This record gives sequence, structure tokens and C-alpha cells, in this order.
Amino acid sequence: MRLPEPLKVAVFALATIPAVALGLDALRGQLGANPIEEITHRTGWWTLTLLLVTLAVTPLRRLTGWNGVVRFRRMLGLFAFFYAVLHLLTYVVLDLFFAFDVVLEDVMKRPYITVGFAAFLMLSSLALTSTRGWIRRLGKRWQRLHRLVYVAALAGVVHFYWLVKADTREPLLFGAALALLLGARLRRPLRRFGAGRTPARPTLEGARPAIHP
Repeated sequence: MRLPEPLKVAVFALATIPAVALGLDALRGQLGANPIEEITHRTGWWTLTLLLVTLAVTPLRRLTGWNGVVRFRRMLGLFAFFYAVLHLLTYVVLDLFFAFDVVLEDVMKRPYITVGFAAFLMLSSLALTSTRGWIRRLGKRWQRLHRLVYVAALAGVVHFYWLVKADTREPLLFGAALALLLGARLRRPLRRFGAGRTPARPTLEGARPAIHP
């Protein structure tokens, strides 16, 4: 069943609100004493939030029986990537003003930037291959590639945890949410394995990737 178009438009609008609010706050000078830090935090926070919401689509479908919710997944995944791009651009453009030598040095020497950059590269590969054309080209390899979304989410949580240093409550909450989602994904395959049947997909049964058409 196709989702009603107004509902898809509403989800799209909701996902753009954080970016619009950030732009308006910047124009009004309401980003606090350290605007770059505020932009970095907001864009990173929304990247992780939307990534976890994307991963929640399949568990939600299983709980509610509403198969149409799957059609939100690609949109939500691409919005997570959009905020990841804004997050990276804030660091490269606003913070370092295109000093790519410093960027490279940070990636090589600062662990939280290393793992954050790795997460961005993984999300980039998922966004690039999220089209129907790439699904046809890659075949079964496409699903294996898109399981990187779990690794990317974990890397994003670690990046956040190492970044904050002192108050780790928020990254730990993200980590707990990710653990719950991974547990929900693995529950059915493990149940089948325990019943003596081989699951159709041994690692994450029936798991459609997050950034998905």
C-alpha cells in the first residue's frame, strides 16, 4: 500500500525543520557565544537522531504490522546523510576555513575525528548507492554493503562520546537506543536459530538497509 502523499510531505517537512531553525538562529545571531560549536552540536545531534529513527523503521513495522512505514526509510536515511554533510562542512569550512592539511592531520591524529570521518565515508557510500540503479548493479552485494549503516551508527555514537569528554549522558543515551535497535533486529534470527532452523539471512534477517529506496 502506498503511503498517502500528504504524509510523506509532512515527514519531509519535519525533517527539514532543524536545518531551517538553525539557519534562522544564525541570521538572528542566536547561536550563543560560540556559534560554530553550536552548529556542530546541532548538526551532529540530528545526524545521529535521524539515523536511529531510520533504523527504527523495521522494528516499528514488526510491532505495528504497518508495512507502509518502510517507504519512509530512504527519505530518513538521506536526511541523516544531509545533516552529516552539514556537520562535516561546519568543521571544514567554518572552523578550519578549508585548511585541508589541518583536516588531514586531525583525521590521522585525533581519534574522535578519525572515527567520525569513517562514519561519514560509510554514510556517503550508502547514500551514493541508495538508487534503484545501484540496487540492480550490485545485486546481493548491495544488501551486504548497506549493513554498514549499523557500523556507521556505532561509529557516530563513539565519535560523540569521545568528543564530549565530560558529560557523556547524551552519547550514552544514543548508545543505549542503538543497542535496543540492534537487539530488535537480531531477535528473530536468534529465535529461529534456537528453534533449530537456519535463518534466511544469518546476520540480520530480513533487514532492509536504512538508506533505501
